[in-house]
Amino acid sequence: MTVKKMTNQNQTSIKHHLPFRQFNPPEKCKGGYRLRATKSSFPVLQGMSFYKLALHSRAVREPHWHANADELGYCLQGNLLVSIYGNRNMRESFLVCEGEAFFIPSGALHAIENVGKKTAEIILQFSNEEPEDFDLSTVFGVFSDSVLGNTWGMQSSHFRELKRPSKKSLIAQLNGSTEISKADRYVSPYQFGLEASAPLISNPGGTAKVARQNVWPILKRQALYSLHLTGKGMREPHWHPETAEMGYIAKGKGRMSIISPSGKVDTYQMKQGDIYFIPKAYPHHIENLSSSGLQVMIFFDQPMPQDVGFSASLKSFSDEVLASSIQSSKELFTKLTSYYEDLFIVGKKNP
Repeated sequence: MTVKKMTNQNQTSIKHHLPFRQFNPPEKCKGGYRLRATKSSFPVLQGMSFYKLALHSRAVREPHWHANADELGYCLQGNLLVSIYGNRNMRESFLVCEGEAFFIPSGALHAIENVGKKTAEIILQFSNEEPEDFDLSTVFGVFSDSVLGNTWGMQSSHFRELKRPSKKSLIAQLNGSTEISKADRYVSPYQFGLEASAPLISNPGGTAKVARQNVWPILKRQALYSLHLTGKGMREPHWHPETAEMGYIAKGKGRMSIISPSGKVDTYQMKQGDIYFIPKAYPHHIENLSSSGLQVMIFFDQPMPQDVGFSASLKSFSDEVLASSIQSSKELFTKLTSYYEDLFIVGKKNP
């Protein structure tokens, strides 16, 4: 994968941050394109990777499967038909629209089709830093006419005209429109209406909506939060003791600081289309830098992510311990309000 040339200074400052929007599409087809951030292009990644998929009208991400990763997707815009075939003859076919999420188990054959009139955009997070793909266009053609004939009880001559492409199709352009059945409109256990769900947190600073195992039981190794910060909102300094975090800036402009064990602070601004990665238990914060809203799609590598925030954790220690440890006056900590649980989203009293 190629990226626009950056100076050494810029490369140093974006260890945890990637201006994903600046990547040149490495896999571009008539029907759309796919951008990928894996460990080879974003070395800080651990156990997670990220794709962005764009499908033009009547285009389909060809049937494929991932050998080593579950897939968690979110529709940024457009209308999709997701079809899955997996273990125990499991068949699922369902519609996904903007603001909805979907889940694909590792090894399950699946396709994603744009059934709308405008280009659809999807973000995909995988439970491996280097996901392995098998595409049906290349796998099917590997087997001989005789093997294929035996599979369906037919003469091998039936497959003589079969094209065996050396390269995967990736995204195919359909000649006609797929007919949507009544069953496709039913809710599947593999889809989740994230933006239509009740928020976990809601206050003047913003909202947080969650797709995690307690509300979406099918999840095994992943979770997804939709964080909306108003012009007055900030995600307080916090860390996740047992989970890494990967985020995509869906709207707006923000700032983040990440502290490494060495004490180095990585602070950067984030714009729409950027991604970031935070290893397990690394302290960080997210701040909205504009008067309009900031939306961050946050993926985790655990189905039930937890966090420890400053607002509740700091005052669990005595003011004497805090004053001595941080080498400040006791009064500085005495005046801080004690909270028994994290505030999560706080207001920006200071610019």
